Amino acid sequence: MNGIARWTVLMMMSIPMVLSAAPRVETMIYKDQAGKPVPYAGTVAPNSKVLIPTQYHPKNTEARGAWVATVQNIDFGKHRTAASFKKQFTQILDDLKSKNFNFIVFQVRPTNDAFYRSGLNPWSRFLTGEEGVEIKGFDPLAFMIEETHKRGMQFHAWLNPYRVVGSTDQSKSAYLNSLSDKNFARQNPHLVLDVPKNGQRTLILNPGEPEVIKFVVDTVRELASNYDVDAIHFDDYFYPYGGVGNVDKDTYQRQNKRQQSIEDWRRENVNTLIQSVSRAIAANNRINNKQVQFGISPFGIWANYSPEQKFGSLTRGSEALNSQYADTRRWVKEGWIDYIAPQLYWPFAHKVAAYAALADWWAYTVRGTNVNLYIGMAPYRLGEESIWQNPMEIVDQLRYNGKYPEIKGEIFFSYRNIANPGNAVMKKGLEQIWKNCWNQPAALPACGSFKPKR
Repeated sequence: MNGIARWTVLMMMSIPMVLSAAPRVETMIYKDQAGKPVPYAGTVAPNSKVLIPTQYHPKNTEARGAWVATVQNIDFGKHRTAASFKKQFTQILDDLKSKNFNFIVFQVRPTNDAFYRSGLNPWSRFLTGEEGVEIKGFDPLAFMIEETHKRGMQFHAWLNPYRVVGSTDQSKSAYLNSLSDKNFARQNPHLVLDVPKNGQRTLILNPGEPEVIKFVVDTVRELASNYDVDAIHFDDYFYPYGGVGNVDKDTYQRQNKRQQSIEDWRRENVNTLIQSVSRAIAANNRINNKQVQFGISPFGIWANYSPEQKFGSLTRGSEALNSQYADTRRWVKEGWIDYIAPQLYWPFAHKVAAYAALADWWAYTVRGTNVNLYIGMAPYRLGEESIWQNPMEIVDQLRYNGKYPEIKGEIFFSYRNIANPGNAVMKKGLEQIWKNCWNQPAALPACGSFKPKR
């Protein structure tokens, strides 16, 4: 039996052990729209089939979250008055509450800026249209937290740790000069990496610089201390998806104290940030008698299985470990985070990143830890591509998640698709969720009680 076959057997064997605790759950072979059985792990393990429960079984306790993205005003518009801001935000909350969501993940720091009063980051350009300009006499975050808690929901403050700008055709100096005088990137251009991207550039704070790590940790500490947020939430952008080439070569030569390979050094930079943020949140909780969680939503594949990487998943896609240099599995095993929400934005029938194989892998990875697993799900993809034409795809994924007590909930990307489905397939799929899956409220699960390894 080769390595992939052994790993397939291990994953498939783990399912009945879980199901034995819930005998009402029956399984069936999952088929595509043409009636053909779907391989468990696409082309990686084509001979094993997907088994899913025949029904969705509602849970009394389940995390149900929605991302609200402010970068480029994806889900939330610009506002010049408190009244218009309040109107849009309360409409979003009321809509989510009516659909039985129990927490919101709102992007409060999209590009090295802030949707809150800060001594470290300027007001976001995505708040009023101009960086550094506030809505006079109004604290958006204080209002959002209060309104969220009024509805019995949690507010998770979503931060992008490094991004200065995702893509620009301006030079580095020109773009930095367009920022507020208060922006850390403008004040410290030597701490900003200039990464080529499709004829343009991405600018990020340099993960290899200790000053950057300190600044991000200070930002988290300020936020967690000053506001009654329920969680600090990082997204999947660490080192850029397209790579950084050799733009951090000088930093590597100067900061590589342990004589690591550049790949290991980059991973260690991100690990240092995650552990440092974890410790800062835990210390703040102890000092201020708070219970702020730390959650991360990484790219869905940690690493692909290979003879050299025996802990990898049955996938052949891009790897967080070697692309973003995000060692997400280690963060779980070390207990540095309270929850992880891998972005499993693929259907069951995907050829190299099949949903079943990845959901199994993540359930297996968190098993025996205190880290909650929430699956990041992609209703926004329904109807958008040929492989996403089944309106029941997300419903079937929710049914599949029900196999595992380790899967304690889901987060949907993103709010605009929840509010206004972009096509008939998406509309039908979401209606099925509200009607047949999340038609009753659920309580949020307890989340990981502040690990000693921090």
